Amino acid sequence: MYLTSEVKKDIFTRHGKTANDTGTAEGQIALFTFRIQHLTEHLKVNRNDLNTERSLVRLVGKRRRLLDYLKDKDITRYREIIKKLNIRK
Repeated sequence: MYLTSEVKKDIFTRHGKTANDTGTAEGQIALFTFRIQHLTEHLKVNRNDLNTERSLVRLVGKRRRLLDYLKDKDITRYREIIKKLNIRK
């Protein structure tokens, strides 16, 4: 599996407050971004995998909602996570 507990801890350590703090918006956005990148690479090889495509669209929507929430709540945190993950609207 591509998403092991070590990978999750690393993501939350780099983007969240601590490795165990999985509830921060930044940590969740970083995790969704990692999963989106993985699914995108999968779909480049398997173009007819409609279930994966649907999952990818749902993940992008979840990340978008979290980014919108963070933008309304604290614009500086939003700008930092956008810059750190190289995401643009």
